[in-house]
Amino acid sequence: MRMREVRSTTVSSLQLILPMILGIGMCVGLKINKKWSKNELLLQKVKQTQLDAEIKYLRYQIQPHFLFNTLNNIYSLIDSAPINAKTSIHSLSKMMRYLLHDSISNKVPLVKEIGFLERYIDLMQLRVSANLTLEKKISIVNQPIEIAPLLLITFIENAFKHGIDAIQPSQIKIKLVIEKDTIQYSVINSSFPKNEKATDSGIGLENLKKRLELVYPNKFELIEEEVNLEYSAKLILNFKEG
Repeated sequence: MRMREVRSTTVSSLQLILPMILGIGMCVGLKINKKWSKNELLLQKVKQTQLDAEIKYLRYQIQPHFLFNTLNNIYSLIDSAPINAKTSIHSLSKMMRYLLHDSISNKVPLVKEIGFLERYIDLMQLRVSANLTLEKKISIVNQPIEIAPLLLITFIENAFKHGIDAIQPSQIKIKLVIEKDTIQYSVINSSFPKNEKATDSGIGLENLKKRLELVYPNKFELIEEEVNLEYSAKLILNFKEG
């Protein structure tokens, strides 16, 4: 009888203690889960802050680089074509407004980015030789497309810097087409090897690639080719959110 009573008492005690243990375990588990979720959220915020800082750093690298190249072009016009130099300074002031105000946003309307490219092309054409043949095909944007700022200028900068020769016939072909949710953008230019090409243009393209990887992961294709003294750069970008 005593053994049965002990067993019965033990079972009764376990029946009382077990729910308490389970309850405590659930409370501890919930606290751990809550703390883990909080830490995970904090980690995501830190990662996003780091990502934003890196994107801004890469974007701000473009501005002094762009300004330096453009001022060099204007400087070369001061003696030979002072009227063109004045026109260039006026165009540059409009472009700087875009650089200082619009491009600080994470996204800008595609029409504004194209407007910036058009001004740059007009400015560069003031100083190029008559040997240049420029072809341009840019789609009319009739939908509210937004992209990261200053993504498209690198191809054109490189084309004017490395695709023009003072004596030999030169060409630049610019094409931007919108198809559904993608922008297909390409610049083809004559290739005249120069000492600074490997370093200067490489910096711009490397910057562009890093920004695309951060802002549009798995949503872009960047292709470079050089065949028969002709260099081509192509970007296929899916601009759709989500």
